[in-house]
Amino acid sequence: MAFARTCSVALVGVEGVVVEVQADLEPGVAAFTLVGLPDKSLTESRDRVRAAVVNSGGEWPQKKLTVGLSPASVPKSGSGFDLAVACAVLGAAERIDPRVLADIVMIGELGLDGRVRPVRGVLPAVLAAADAGYEQVVVPECAAAEASLVPGVSVLGIRSLRQLIAVLADEPVPEEEQDAQGRPDSLTAGLRVPGTGAATGMRGIGAAHSGPDHDLADVVGQPSARTAVEIAAAGGHHLFLEGPPGAGKTMLAERLPGVLPRLAREESLEVTAVHSVAGLLPPGKPLIDVAPYCAPHHSATMQSLVGGGHGIARPGAVSLAHRGVLFLDEAPEFHGRVLDALRQPLESGYVVIARSAGVVRFPAGFLMVLAANPCPCGQFSRRDALCDCPPSVIRRYQARLSGPLLDRVDLRVEVDPVTRAQLTAPGARGEPTATVADRVREARQRAAARFAGTAWRTNGEVPGRELRSRFHAAAGAMEEAERSLERGVLTVRGIDRVLRVAWTVADLAGHDRPDAGDVALALHLRTGVPRGAPLTAGAPT
Repeated sequence: MAFARTCSVALVGVEGVVVEVQADLEPGVAAFTLVGLPDKSLTESRDRVRAAVVNSGGEWPQKKLTVGLSPASVPKSGSGFDLAVACAVLGAAERIDPRVLADIVMIGELGLDGRVRPVRGVLPAVLAAADAGYEQVVVPECAAAEASLVPGVSVLGIRSLRQLIAVLADEPVPEEEQDAQGRPDSLTAGLRVPGTGAATGMRGIGAAHSGPDHDLADVVGQPSARTAVEIAAAGGHHLFLEGPPGAGKTMLAERLPGVLPRLAREESLEVTAVHSVAGLLPPGKPLIDVAPYCAPHHSATMQSLVGGGHGIARPGAVSLAHRGVLFLDEAPEFHGRVLDALRQPLESGYVVIARSAGVVRFPAGFLMVLAANPCPCGQFSRRDALCDCPPSVIRRYQARLSGPLLDRVDLRVEVDPVTRAQLTAPGARGEPTATVADRVREARQRAAARFAGTAWRTNGEVPGRELRSRFHAAAGAMEEAERSLERGVLTVRGIDRVLRVAWTVADLAGHDRPDAGDVALALHLRTGVPRGAPLTAGAPT
C-alpha cells in the first residue's frame, strides 16, 4: 500500500476549514474514487487531475486509487482542491516524496494541460491555514500577492503543475508562459521545501487602486445634507435623503466613502476576504484599504442584496459593503421584502443564510444610505412645479419604506432643490472632502478613546442600554427628547439613536459630552423638525 497526504481549505462563507487530502494506492483494477462529501464540481476533479498529471509529463498510477477529504462531515465545493489532489496522488505514486507534502496547504484549480488557474477565496483560505498553524501555502501565481497579505506564511505562486512537481522534487524549474487569466506581476520568492533545501516562491507587486475622483466640493448648496453626511461618517449612522430628482442625493452618497477614514489592517483583511470569496477583487489590488461602496439597482433580488444562490451561498451587496457604504437609490422602488430583509443585518452587523448545503455567516457591518423622491413623479416638494400624483398614490409610495426599517435610520434629511442663486453665487463650492475627512477622523479618534477596552469603535455601534447607563448627556440635555417620547414622536429605540447622534455631534464639536444644543441637532436630524440653530456644513453645532 502507498499513501500520501497534503492539505487544502474548504470555505464556508468567509471562514475556512483546513482539509486533509489523503491518497491511497492499492493493487487492483484501476479506479479513482473520491470520498469526503464533495460537490459536483469537486467530483469532476477526477478527470481534470488525471489529464493534468499526464499532460505535465507524469505517469498516472494504474491501481485502485482512493482520495479522501477529511473531515468528511464538512461540505466541500469548488475546484480549489485540484492541486492538492494531484500532489497527493503523485506522493502516493512516489513521484514526490510524501514527507514533503505533509505540511503544505495547496489551493488552485488545474486545467487539462496542467496550468494552475485562480479560484475564489484565496485570502480567507490562507488565513484559515495560518490559524491552523501551517506556514507554507501553494497558490496560483496570479493570487500570490493576495495570499502574501497573511503574515507568517511562506507563499509559493506557480503557473503549472509541472513547475510545482519540479520544486517539490528539488529539480530545475521549467519556464512556463504567463496564463491569459493571470497577472504578470508575480516573481519568485520564499517557500521552504522540507528535506530539499530549495527556497522558491512568489511575491506580488500590485498598483494602488484608485476610484473615481468624487469631491464634496462638487455639491452645490445642501448645507443640511452635507452636515448629515459628515455626522453619518463620523459616527457610523444610517442616513435617509429625501428630495426631488437632481437635488444632489446621489452625489452626496457617492462622496460619503471619501469622507470615511481609511480601513485599518484588520478591517482591510475582512473586506478583502469578502470580495475574494465573491471573486470581485480589483485587478492588481490584492488589499482593499478604502471603504467600499455598493449601489445595487432597485430591481435587485433578495439573494443579490443579502446573499444566497444555489449550493453554498455567496455574499450579497450588504456584505460587499462591509465597512463601507450601501447606497439604495430610489429606495421605495425596491421590493418590500427585500428592504425588510435589511433589518437583521442593520442590528447585528452580519447576515446568516441557511441553505441545504449548510449555514453560512457573512459580515455585514455597513453604513446604509437611502435616497427617495417625495412622490412617484418627484415634483411634490418643488415650489415651482406642480405634482400630478393623487394624495393616495403619494401615501402608498412613501409607505413602501416600512416604519421598522426607517426606525433604524438615525439621520433623516430633506434635500431641497438647488436654486439659481445657489448655483450662480460666488464661492458656491462647499468644503472639499479632505477638510471634512480631517474632522471626521478627529471625531472618530475621540470616540475610540472613549470606547477603549470595549468592542465598539463608533457611536453608531453602542447598544442603547450602554448609552443610557454609561454614556450620559449633560444634565437636562435630554429633556426635549424625553418629552418627544411621551408624545409618541419617538420610540425607545429612537431615543437611543438620538443620544448616539448627539454624541457624534459632540465629538465633532470637541465637547466632553452632549449638551442641549447637540441633542437639539440630533432631534432635528431624527424628526425633521428644527429645534435650534439651522444645520450648516462644517459646523455641526
